Amino acid sequence: MKKIDIKKIKLRQVSVDQIDDKVLLINLYATQLLTLIIGIVWLLFQHRNPFRLLEFPAQSNFWMYGVGLTAVVIAVDVLISRFVPEQANDDGGINERLFRKRPVWHIVLISLVVAICEEMLFRGAMQQTFGPYWVSIIFAAIHVRYLRHWIPTGLVFSISYGLGWIYIQSGTLWAPILTHFLVDTVMGLIIRFRRYDEA
Repeated sequence: MKKIDIKKIKLRQVSVDQIDDKVLLINLYATQLLTLIIGIVWLLFQHRNPFRLLEFPAQSNFWMYGVGLTAVVIAVDVLISRFVPEQANDDGGINERLFRKRPVWHIVLISLVVAICEEMLFRGAMQQTFGPYWVSIIFAAIHVRYLRHWIPTGLVFSISYGLGWIYIQSGTLWAPILTHFLVDTVMGLIIRFRRYDEA
């Protein structure tokens, strides 16, 4: 059996332009699967049933929290994109690569997968342990692509805190899942259908 020399393994930073579409999607879905697994294991350690967490509530007013927070987030994002220079709001081009040429059905699918997996971990499991403030700091920190600029980092922290708040107020994980899904879908569709100036 051939041995692998760990000393010869070299890590190098790559830009989003150096990653092909297939690798980008594999990375996205693999990280979401890992997020979901960690969330489920965390819930089991808390002696909580992950399936019970996803039961629809008897009262259906949770959608008002979800849609309301979505409207606020999109309004703030539109204002930021209108008045803040693009370089101060740069995510390194990942969202652009992910959504610009993606079919609409795939944008919706990506948004749904991300919303369920991330909300299961962050709001469903971690918020029970750390509370919405510290979970929001962790949530902002894992969105590494935004950390170079304080405006998107602050926006991600604020959205996360809002998701934690509506989870508490509504009493169901479906409120933050709905917001997360709608925000990602709308932003993805904006990127997909935005007119680009051809230089």
